[in-house]
Amino acid sequence: MAGDHYFSSSPDSEMGLRSLSVTLAGAPRRLQTGNGIFSPDRVDVGTAVLLSAVPSPPPGGDFLDIGCGWGPIALTLALESPHATVWAVDVNERALDLVRRNAATLGLENVRAVLPDEVPEDIMFRTIWSNPPIRVGKDELHGLLERWIPRLQPASDGYLVVQRNLGSDSLHRWLDATLPDDFSVIRASTGKGYRVLRVRRRPEAAPAD
Repeated sequence: MAGDHYFSSSPDSEMGLRSLSVTLAGAPRRLQTGNGIFSPDRVDVGTAVLLSAVPSPPPGGDFLDIGCGWGPIALTLALESPHATVWAVDVNERALDLVRRNAATLGLENVRAVLPDEVPEDIMFRTIWSNPPIRVGKDELHGLLERWIPRLQPASDGYLVVQRNLGSDSLHRWLDATLPDDFSVIRASTGKGYRVLRVRRRPEAAPAD
């Protein structure tokens, strides 16, 4: 239907649950997707590029997936770091429901699929992995990243995958100009028309004697 976007809070279309066979964290998985969410029929190319480019996540801590969709990034983080707590954030209630279903299917108890305002304000993240929702528009995207990226812990990295033709290089420049001085941004990888940007928060300076 018109207006039924993956960034709608409550899509108008029928959910249309269906099975999807994918490989996550190096093993085949059979999960569920549905209508009215991002990339319901596969792991999209950008997410696949991200997952192939990032290093192994830390062994524990709080992790964040911004714009989680049905969950390929969040589920991978949870599978690879079972002692971490993975916050899968989306405005789409249907996507969050699917993440919860898929986490239960995989026996993952360390996934928290929540709306943005349900993440406790005092939580800082050991890593952030995201295929951010570029099509929400520049202002909305910038607000989203300004909300979450500064919550990286010191000495931690975040990874964003962005299609080159949808403004990855301009987003890189904007992040460089906008984030606080203790952040740095580099292009960590390229592939299939996508850039993976690494955002690093430097360690806190040692106190002076």
